Amino acid sequence: MTTNIAPTPDILVAATANASSMTGVATVAYIIAAALFIMSLSGLGHPKTSRKGNAYGIAGMLIALIATALLLTITGFMIFLAAMIPAAVIGAVLASRVKMTDMPQLVAMLHSFVGAAAVLVGFATLRDHSPLTGSALVIHNIEIYIGVCIGSITFTGSIIAYAKLDGKIGGKPLILPARHLLNIIVLLLTVVLGYMFAQAVGGGDMTKSMWLLGIATAITGLFGIHMVMAIGGADMPVVVSMLNSYSGWAAAAAGFMLSNDLLIITGALVGSSGAILSYIMCKSMNRSFFSVIMGGFGAAEGTTVAIEGEHTEINVDGTVDLIRNAKSIVIVPGYGMAVAQAQHTLSEITKELEAAGTKIHFAIHPIAGRLPGHMNVLLAEANISYDIVLEMDEINDDFPETDLVLVIGANDIVNPSALDDPGSPIAGMPVLEVWKAKDVIVMKRSMASGYAGIGNPLFVKENTKMLFGDAKKNVDAILTAYRTS
Repeated sequence: MTTNIAPTPDILVAATANASSMTGVATVAYIIAAALFIMSLSGLGHPKTSRKGNAYGIAGMLIALIATALLLTITGFMIFLAAMIPAAVIGAVLASRVKMTDMPQLVAMLHSFVGAAAVLVGFATLRDHSPLTGSALVIHNIEIYIGVCIGSITFTGSIIAYAKLDGKIGGKPLILPARHLLNIIVLLLTVVLGYMFAQAVGGGDMTKSMWLLGIATAITGLFGIHMVMAIGGADMPVVVSMLNSYSGWAAAAAGFMLSNDLLIITGALVGSSGAILSYIMCKSMNRSFFSVIMGGFGAAEGTTVAIEGEHTEINVDGTVDLIRNAKSIVIVPGYGMAVAQAQHTLSEITKELEAAGTKIHFAIHPIAGRLPGHMNVLLAEANISYDIVLEMDEINDDFPETDLVLVIGANDIVNPSALDDPGSPIAGMPVLEVWKAKDVIVMKRSMASGYAGIGNPLFVKENTKMLFGDAKKNVDAILTAYRTS
C-alpha cells in the first residue's frame, strides 16, 4: 500500500523562499552580465582595448550561463549539461582550427545558429500554451511570429553568406525578373499570414497555428536566400554586419518569448551595434543600405571592366632599393595578404625599417578583406603596433608626402576610377588615394580584377610598379634581401 504524504506548509514556504532566492540571485547575475556585455562592446571599439573587450564578453556569458543553470530543475540541469558540454567542445575545436582568412565564413555560420535558435524557440514557445489572456496574449503571439520570421531570414541568409564567402557560391548577384515585386509580395504575404496566425492562436486552433507559422518560416527563409543571393560579392562585408544585426534582433525576440531580460538586452546590443556598423560600412562605400539590399556592387562575375595602358614590372631587388631610399612608407594590406599569411613577415620588415629611422604606417580601408576589421585583426595577430595603423580618413591626406606605398593584395580599395570615372561601377566610393605618393608598388599574383570585377587604372600609372607572385614569398624575399644587401 502506498501512502501519499502531502507537503507541510513549512516545506512549501521553504521551497518558495528558495526559488525566490535563486530568482533574485539570477536577476543580479543578469544585471552584472549585461554590464559586462556593454563593457565588452566598448572595449571592442578600439584595437588597444579589444583584448579586454573579449575578456569582458567571456566573463559576462559565463555568468549568464551559471545564473541560468541555477534556475533549472534537476532534470532541466541534466539536459542543460548534455547540450552545453558537447557544444562547448565542438566550439572550442572549431575556433582553434579556423584560419584567420576563414573568420568571415565562421562569423556568418555562427549567425545562422542564432537564427535557427530563434526559430526553434518560437515553435517551442507556441506549443507551451501560454497562460496569458487578452492583449498580453496577442502581444506574446506577435513576439513569436516576428521572432520566428527574423530568425528564418537570418538562418538562410547567413548560410548563403557563408557559401559565398567560402567560394562555394559565386559572388555574382542573382538578379531575378521583377525581383522587387517578388519581395513586396513576400512581405505582404508574411503580414497576412501573421494576421491569420494571431487569429488562429486566439481561437485556440493550435494545429492551424503551427501550419501558418511553418508556412511563414518557409517563405521568410526563401526571402533570406534571395536577399543575400541578390547581393554582389563586393558588398559581402556589409552583408556580414547586416546579418550580425539580424541575429541580434532574433535573439532579442527570443528573449521576449522566454521572458528573459538578459537575452533581450544582449540581443538589442548586438542588433543595434550591427545596424550602426552596417551604416558605417555603407557610408565607407558611398552607398545606401537599401542600395546594398537591392543588388550587387561592381561588375557582374565573369566580366571585367578593362583598363588601357601598359604596366611596369619590378623585381625583389628593385623593390628593396626603393624601400631603402624611402624616408616614409605606407603599407596597404588587402585580402590577398590575408590569404598569403604575409602579415608576420611584414611585422619583421616594419621593425627593420623603424630601426633604420624610416617613417612607416599601415593604411586600413573600412571594407578591406571580407569582414569589418579583418585587416586590423590580422595586423594585431602579427604584433604590429596599433599606433602605426591608421584608418582611411586619417591617412589619405598624407599620401602626397609619402615616398613609397606598398599595396599588398588589395585592389578595389585603391582604385582611382572610383574618384576619376563617373561611369565606373564603383564611382563615388571613397578609396585610399595611394597614387598620389611618389612611388607605388602593387603586389599581386596577376593583373586580374578585384572582387568587384573592375579593372584598376592604378596598375598602369607611371609611378606604379607591379611585383607579381605570391605575397608571402615576395615579402619573405624582400626581408632577406633587405637584411643581406
